[in-house]
Amino acid sequence: MRGLLRMSTYVIGDIQGCYAAFLELLQHITFDPAHDRLWITGDLVNRGENSLAVLRWCRAHDEAVVAVLGNHDLHLLAVAEGYVPAHRKDTLEMILQAADREVLLDWLRHRPLAHRQENWLMVHAGLPPEWCGADTLAHAHELEQALRGLRWRRFLKHMYGNEPRRWHPALEGQERLRFIANALTRTRYLHADGSLEFQHKLGLNHAPAGLVAWFDHPHRQSRNMRVLIGHWSTLGLLLRDDVVALDTGCLWGGALTAFRLEDERCFQVSCHARQIPPQAGRG
Repeated sequence: MRGLLRMSTYVIGDIQGCYAAFLELLQHITFDPAHDRLWITGDLVNRGENSLAVLRWCRAHDEAVVAVLGNHDLHLLAVAEGYVPAHRKDTLEMILQAADREVLLDWLRHRPLAHRQENWLMVHAGLPPEWCGADTLAHAHELEQALRGLRWRRFLKHMYGNEPRRWHPALEGQERLRFIANALTRTRYLHADGSLEFQHKLGLNHAPAGLVAWFDHPHRQSRNMRVLIGHWSTLGLLLRDDVVALDTGCLWGGALTAFRLEDERCFQVSCHARQIPPQAGRG
């Protein structure tokens, strides 16, 4: 009987509003919210066909779900407050016009930026080389406090920008919070000195000279952790002892992937392309 089975924890890569594929994957893994747990690597919303339904499902099953914030989730919060306009390919209007918009956005704003259980550490994108697992949780907590506090709009208003690109403990104020957000939700490649690089989005076979994937940086302090990420659709499914990448490009006609922590087995459902963007536009 199902009730006699051990709880399973499934980690799902970027959903980005692809609600039909999400439901199909949940059915494929026979997910039981009363018994199992679901971790999501961020980017619940945007570009897919029904971000509103994804948010509503996750909030309704809040006790069974751990979803870290991704760059598209933060973008939604900033657009909702009027600090930036929606992009041409955004599909956020259903959320912004929904009667329960404020309840959903408040729920989203209170999601974590990092989640750790035993030796597993989940973030949306990556880590700067200077951070170990404990550092990551501490700095994620700083940003979580900012987003949940009375001055959360101030962070969103000043969130956008690529500077500073390198971590330093002396960073303060909005620059410190912006770096933390960029590191956790936008990182793919790093320069040799460990500074963040935001332009290149292609996979490892097309790595530009002078850049290294964040998880391969020689001075990475988080190597003792097994880091679960999404964000990097051109990387595809990557299963290593130190990093598990789960954004398999559902939005672009790839697959939506779930990874079960207990036996490290992968489950996938095929997706239909919502858009056919240029390769560099993925992210």
